[in-house]
Formats: sequence, structure tokens, C-alpha cells
Amino acid sequence: MTNYDESTPFLLIARVQVKPGKVDEYIALAKATDEAVKASEPGMLHHTFDQDPDDPLKFVWSEVYKDDQAFLTHVSNPPVQDYVAKHQPLADDFRLEVYGTVGSECRAMMENFPVKIFETKFGYTRV
Repeated sequence: MTNYDESTPFLLIARVQVKPGKVDEYIALAKATDEAVKASEPGMLHHTFDQDPDDPLKFVWSEVYKDDQAFLTHVSNPPVQDYVAKHQPLADDFRLEVYGTVGSECRAMMENFPVKIFETKFGYTRV
């Protein structure tokens, strides 16, 4: 049986509502951030930015982290901090969903945003 804690992988979904007229600017910001994350965060196992097929103003970041430390590295990464600062005038809403168990330090950082955490009860991970 696996014990789920700060050392196990987890999935983070960030749902974004972009302001009308700001989609192109937001996509450019998201693309630059994605490229910076790919180049600087080996603990980020999966990082995609997807558009809602029914609403062109809604997007979803899907991120899989190796462990809590990978998330803490992500939020302290300068390009990500720049994204967060520039994101605010371009978007109306930003909400997190976390699928997996995280430790107290990671949870405290996530709670700076609207977040819902789904704790793991059982399962397995293959890397």
C-alpha cells in the first residue's frame, strides 16, 4: 500500500476565465510561461494549456507534479511569478483543483488561491 503525502505525485487543474478581448494576449503569456517551465522545472511531469470547446474565454492548465517540492519550485520560479502578476488584468477568474495528497507547506501555498483538494484514498502511481 502506498502512503500518499508530500513525496508523491499529484495533479493540479487551474481553471481560467479570460476577459473578453484579452484572449490573444493571455495565450501569448501562457505560451511564454509554458516554455519557461519546460526549460527550468524537471519536477513538472506534465504541463498543458487547453481551451474549453464550448467557451472561447475558458482555459485549463493541467499540471502533474513529481511531488510537493516540484510545486514549491514552480510557484517560486520567476517566469511563473511574472505570469501570476500579468494574469490578473487579463482574467476574471482563476481556480485550482488538486487531485492527490499534499503536505502542509504545499497546501498553505495553494490556499492563496480558491482551491479544492481531493485527497487520495487509494490507488497507485507509475512513473
